[in-house]
Parts: sequence; structure tokens; C-alpha cells
Amino acid sequence: MADLEALEDWAAPLLQRIEPAGRAKLARTLAQELRRSQQQRILAQRAPDGTPFTPRKPHKLREKQGRVKRKAKMFQKLRTASYLKAKGDAKGVTVGFTGRIARIARVHQYGLRDRIAPRGPMGQYEKRELLGFTSEDQERLKDAILAHLDL
Repeated sequence: MADLEALEDWAAPLLQRIEPAGRAKLARTLAQELRRSQQQRILAQRAPDGTPFTPRKPHKLREKQGRVKRKAKMFQKLRTASYLKAKGDAKGVTVGFTGRIARIARVHQYGLRDRIAPRGPMGQYEKRELLGFTSEDQERLKDAILAHLDL
């Protein structure tokens, strides 16, 4: 959180000099940039601190004999733009999940208990931080703000 506050303290005086329409355009650009970095991190199966996601638990309930199954990466659909929404207006920037997908993402983000299947047993999910703020994100945002101010 201290990183976000430091970025806000640094950017606030600069953003006050921009017109509201320009601020909204910059916010949309920043939101898209943040979403892109989050998508790349989820694709790489890494937490914001750089540690790899905890792998799925192996299960053999539905495995068929003789079947060769490739290991699918987790959260393939969650990282698409239709699920991971980026919004920006003159008041702020938001990147997050919406609707039913937000519930699934929240369970994994914080490592909560949830039903494994509809009407199925409850299970404890491992903590896998899908959304987070890294130092590289902070540098990208600073660069984008400075590039916008140079125009």
C-alpha cells in the first residue's frame, strides 16, 4: 500500500494541471496498461511478489486410462478482457473482475473456502494473488504519465 500512496503523492500535483477530459484519457490509458501487465503476470502464473502460483491439487476422479492430458494453465479465461475489466475516468483508475467471475477470483485471491462444484463439497483454496501492484507496474505508470504530459 505504501507504494500506491507514494505514487499518488507523486502524481497528484501533476494530474491537477491536466484538464478533466485529458485526465480521463490518461486514466483509460493507465487502466489498459495495468490490465495488460496483470494479464501477462496471470499468464506467467506468478504472484505480484514474483513467486509462482501454488499448483493445482492432482485429482484422478475423471481421468481415463490411456488418455494423454496436457496440463492446462490456471485462469486462462479469467485473464481475457471480457472478464478482466479496466475502467478509467477523471476520478480514478479501476482494474478488476465483475459478476460471477469476481467471486471466483476473490476466492483465489485471498485463499478462501468455497464449493468445489455446485451443490458439491466445500474446499479450502490456496492463495493465488491474481491482481496486485508490482514495482514494474509503478514504473510503467510513471512513464505513461510523463509521456502524456510531454504532449
